[in-house]
Amino acid sequence: MFKVIQRSVGPASLSLLTFKVCASPKRDSPHKTSVKVNELSLYLVPEGQSKYVEEPRTQLEESISHLRPYCEPYTSWCQEMYSQTKPKMQSLVQWGLDSYEYLQNAPPGFFPRVGVIGFAGIVGLLLARGSKIKKLVYPPGFMGLAASLYYPQQAIVFVQPGNVKNSPGNK
Repeated sequence: MFKVIQRSVGPASLSLLTFKVCASPKRDSPHKTSVKVNELSLYLVPEGQSKYVEEPRTQLEESISHLRPYCEPYTSWCQEMYSQTKPKMQSLVQWGLDSYEYLQNAPPGFFPRVGVIGFAGIVGLLLARGSKIKKLVYPPGFMGLAASLYYPQQAIVFVQPGNVKNSPGNK
């Protein structure tokens, strides 16, 4: 195992090394004429021999082009739904960021109040055993009662029937 690791690491580590190579002609070799760059065949462009030939379509390309008209209504529906939901999602993200900022700088006594209101909801769930209607009524009722103890002005505004903004009589 050591030999394999040594052989695989050795050449890889040599690629990271930089060194300078200096070459000089041998003294006993005959002097050759140097070749110019434009004489190299690598840089020559063949004249008039190149021609664009379109490759025939494969079976996969044919089947995809056959399926495209069928998929177009679904893709346009997805694009339309995306354009409709994008503003809503952006406002939801902004609401979450604002809520996070508010909770980071919460007023004093906010978290104990939230704890008592949440505990009232849990007590409502425990007392509502057996009936589905009780499970729907008790937790919000107990939470509303606890919230009204901490926020009496908002509870009065919420309970008054004339302060409903979107009621049919106020339009």
